[in-house]
Amino acid sequence: MKLISWNVNGLRACVGKGFFEFLAAEQPDMMCLQETKLQPEQAPQVEGYHEYWCSAEKKGYSGTALFSKTEPRAVTYNLGVDLHDHEGRVITAEYDDFYLVTVYVPNSQDGLKRLDYRMQWEDDFRAYVKKLDEAKPVIICGDMNVAHQEIDLKNPKTNRKNAGFTDEERAKMTELLGAGFVDTFRAFYPDLEGVYSWWSYRFKAREKNAGWRIDYFLVSERLMPRVKDARILTDVFGSDHCPVVIELD
Repeated sequence: MKLISWNVNGLRACVGKGFFEFLAAEQPDMMCLQETKLQPEQAPQVEGYHEYWCSAEKKGYSGTALFSKTEPRAVTYNLGVDLHDHEGRVITAEYDDFYLVTVYVPNSQDGLKRLDYRMQWEDDFRAYVKKLDEAKPVIICGDMNVAHQEIDLKNPKTNRKNAGFTDEERAKMTELLGAGFVDTFRAFYPDLEGVYSWWSYRFKAREKNAGWRIDYFLVSERLMPRVKDARILTDVFGSDHCPVVIELD
């Protein structure tokens, strides 16, 4: 079973840059998207998949989607917390033996204007997935807007107090992992450097591989034996992020 997650930074733009060709070539069982930036009525049709869309109230902003070859037992949207439920950031699909959660975590923004809000989000999201995990294992995927360790970005020293690499955000990721989840890519490649999932459009960052690993697949610890591979598809273009993949037995 192949699962792919990709922050497409505007699905309509990504469609024009080869999105459907990528989907046809990879044929994932589940495809999770973040930053779709569209309303459901603007969404392209995806043949061969059940489609689920969670859009922000603000047009052209945020948004998540799930395409699944297998129809889930149930699908829910957002966290059920009014403070967070206006930006289309979470879709949860229940399957027979796991939950799949696709998430687009809020960015703390320039000047860390949204850091306090981000901290509340982190606590509420962690409580949400821990509750799911009590019922059955959970797969969490998406743009989590944090490089967890220094190995996860090209220039850790100069980014120490920037959004996505603050001590506060990194500590929240540590808390989430400590709540019973595994960072699948690091489980397979604990010391691998120079593999990132996002590059700024500025300063030829992708050309120089001056990137950040901020897109993840996390799984409940008890599900980890089923994970056979975790990859980051750095040669796939179409967004400022690239897709991340896991394969399960």
